[in-house]
Amino acid sequence: MSRNILITSALPYANGPIHLGHMVEYIQTDIWARFQRMRGNTCYYVCADDAHGTPVMLCARTEGITPEQLIIRVAEEHQADFADFNISFDNYHSTHSAENRHYAETIYRSLNAGGHIHRRTISQMYDPQENLFLPDRFIMGECPRCGAAGQYGDSCEACGTTYSPTELKNARSVISGAKPIKKDSLHYFFALRNFADMLKKWITADRLQDEISNKLDEWFKAGLQDWDISRDAPYFGFRIPQTQDKYFYVWLDAPIGYMASFKNFCDRSGVSFDEYWAPDSKAELYHFIGKDIIYFHALFWPAMLAGAGFRTPDAVFAHGFLTVNGQKMSKSRGTFIKARTYLKHLDPEYLRYYFAAKMGAGVDDLDLNLHDFRERVNSDLVGKVVNIASRSAGFIHKKSAGRLAAIHDGQAPYSDFIEAGQQIAAHYEARAYSKAMRCIMALADQANQYINDKQPWVLARQDGHEQEIQDICSTGINLFRVLITYLKPVLPQLAANSEAFLNCSPLQWHDIAKPLADGHTINKFKSLMTRIEESRIQAMLKDSSPTTAPIHDIPPIAQQVQFDDFAGIDLRIARIIKAEHVEGADKLLRLTLDIGTETRNVFAGIKSAYNPQDLEGRLTVMIANLAPKKMRFGTSEGMLLAAGPGGKELYILHPDDGAHPGMRIT
Repeated sequence: MSRNILITSALPYANGPIHLGHMVEYIQTDIWARFQRMRGNTCYYVCADDAHGTPVMLCARTEGITPEQLIIRVAEEHQADFADFNISFDNYHSTHSAENRHYAETIYRSLNAGGHIHRRTISQMYDPQENLFLPDRFIMGECPRCGAAGQYGDSCEACGTTYSPTELKNARSVISGAKPIKKDSLHYFFALRNFADMLKKWITADRLQDEISNKLDEWFKAGLQDWDISRDAPYFGFRIPQTQDKYFYVWLDAPIGYMASFKNFCDRSGVSFDEYWAPDSKAELYHFIGKDIIYFHALFWPAMLAGAGFRTPDAVFAHGFLTVNGQKMSKSRGTFIKARTYLKHLDPEYLRYYFAAKMGAGVDDLDLNLHDFRERVNSDLVGKVVNIASRSAGFIHKKSAGRLAAIHDGQAPYSDFIEAGQQIAAHYEARAYSKAMRCIMALADQANQYINDKQPWVLARQDGHEQEIQDICSTGINLFRVLITYLKPVLPQLAANSEAFLNCSPLQWHDIAKPLADGHTINKFKSLMTRIEESRIQAMLKDSSPTTAPIHDIPPIAQQVQFDDFAGIDLRIARIIKAEHVEGADKLLRLTLDIGTETRNVFAGIKSAYNPQDLEGRLTVMIANLAPKKMRFGTSEGMLLAAGPGGKELYILHPDDGAHPGMRIT
């Protein structure tokens, strides 16, 4: 029976371009949407730009334009990138829309009427020069625990401590460089704790991956916290009803953008909105997101929907981050690759296939190894799949005027290919795309082996084998048709070109049960896909390497220190001889450092940027005379030096060749 499905991807933020890290999610979601449609299900895929918030407002101000002008331009750029990557949205909208305002206010009023909104005065950091309350990431200073400089207003990347922005020492506004002051303000809070029982039931109904459920269990044990859903003017967003200077926090109206985009689609297409969002809806609703925003989607979002009388999602599918060549995306190495830069040099279907070949159903990070990328695409798609068509088509046209012979659908190898479709479909359904690709490539190997064994090129040199050659190559063409059908959710453009070559109607999953008819005429073969040349990858990396650091990435200079104070810091070269995860710590790695005369145990807040196995053996720099600090996980006997804004954009210092453990930096 046909299913009614609505799926979404997380909304890209409207103050910057799409990069390959973003594309992991949109390709993953698009493959699933295309698969469902091929199976005969009704599947709508909607998305939108996340257009509100302080960063958008400040970015527009920097450019000397209005936020409205900025988000219109960025939306056009985003949609062009998605279109060129063959992302098949049924609708793409914006959170700065009439539909989003309507549902944000509707949900807020329902929650308020239900007693789930309360107000209280809080103290925040305020930029007196810009007359602006500062979000956590717009404040930098020294960690109140370990003293590390250059830390943001919510957590320390050096020691892993979390804190309030008001605790930060020697704090400075990232915007103006001014010293923030504390200022009281009345804020609005969503009482998430009121939905604890409902959420516990919701997350135990197979709606989340095991890794995510385990993480949510930790948050439940720590106690659900009320959520500040308001921001003070000036702010680019929707004003909270019955207030003059309070605005909905961007994360309140961002997921509501899913509803708004679908409503916009429904109003244009005649589809029933309530059929998909009413509390008694029989339709299926799924969200594809990154693992970093699970808190919003698996706690706040279902609680908001339930409290406002809407249905909750059937499942939330989280995925990991993208690394390039085993490391986080890096602007300095040219591996922070924008979608448009990639498209300038390479076919989008290469990346769609490579991501699919490495995607599982879990939340593990996905690595784009550029050497493996080139080798796998060239081997699998060009060397295996397309090769079947190219080596069969020539004989069909030369010996049979392009006409196919009849083959029996119940006869091997065709029957084997059809039988494999059930398992391949199960892998697609479970989002285990890598397993599906392995099955498909095993069939491609089988098809090539079949042609190798039959050797039509040998028969062509002999008289009287025309029918046999036609039979062999007709089988090859039909096997190719099955493979392209299985690959169509991943490679829609290759499928479209193959349909033109095969002279057939658009390929659907169930149509392949019957081969192409006796006497069916195919068109002459034209190249369906070319090999990736290394020079094109290198050109892409070169285009991705900036010549100068963006000004907005550079934090303000900290307060001056006296020379004698700095001279007292003993900086030493250290070799990382062991690196491991710290159980129960979100940001810390435990490092064993060799400093020449002894080894030290150091906890470093670099987990988001590095895999432990990639660190072992590397040289780095540490503060060797820092007093030991007792932590919940043990004692840290020094501090590792790192640079960057934090998160995945964090770099440990790496000495030049020739340095050795214990060497003092002077």
